[in-house]
Amino acid sequence: MADDSRTENKGGFGSYAAIGDSFTEGVGDPGPDGTYVGWADRFAVLLADRKPEHSFRYANLAVRGRLLDQIVEEQVPRAKELAPDLVSFCAGGNDIIRPGSDPDDVAERFERAVSQLTAAVGTVMVTTGFDTRHVPVLRHLRGKVATYTAHVRAIADRYGCPVLDLWSLKSVQDRRAWDPDRLHLSPEGHTRVALRAAQVLGLEVPADPDQPWPPQPVRGTLEVRRDDIHWAREYLVPWIGRRLRGESSGDDVVAKRPDLLPL
Repeated sequence: MADDSRTENKGGFGSYAAIGDSFTEGVGDPGPDGTYVGWADRFAVLLADRKPEHSFRYANLAVRGRLLDQIVEEQVPRAKELAPDLVSFCAGGNDIIRPGSDPDDVAERFERAVSQLTAAVGTVMVTTGFDTRHVPVLRHLRGKVATYTAHVRAIADRYGCPVLDLWSLKSVQDRRAWDPDRLHLSPEGHTRVALRAAQVLGLEVPADPDQPWPPQPVRGTLEVRRDDIHWAREYLVPWIGRRLRGESSGDDVVAKRPDLLPL
């Protein structure tokens, strides 16, 4: 079985490349200069802390809005060229949320990319989908996400990949783990995923990613309704507009860290 909880690597990783879409780019977790940080950047810091100063190298090739085939065409060849010790591969989410998409078909294409990567780089860590039971805009897709997640875990078994299992990370089912757009994680949500990724590779982490959130007051029906109206106006309507115009949030966006650079 793929090890989705602890993978020992006593020598540590000297280089890491992240490939994927908005989740891996870090959307929802803005840094002080306006560039998104995100779980992969935070995870890279945890990896770098185990190596001599400035010896660890990191690239983030992810671009928001990318579909699986675009990631395979644009990012996988670059990751193979860089040949890092570790690659994180999270893709297919944007395909799954499209109407009429088939998670079985997406998984077949995902597996072909995993086969390419495992033949060319060190370790390939794959990522499951989130349990969307408590995510309002994605709740109705839970069955498709679960099917795709089962495929990802089976693929990981076949290729010996560690699994960053987001489905089992209960703490990100809290609404505070999500950005106001309800599609991307908040800074705290990204932090918890980074901690979980480190645990998967056997690293000691400074905090438990599944640590319970502090209690908060129960929200009234009027407050929930007001939040829903604000979300629809600020996020849902523009998202639908982009779909109707055939646009993507990633149009004209390039990878923020296309080379393996020291941290």
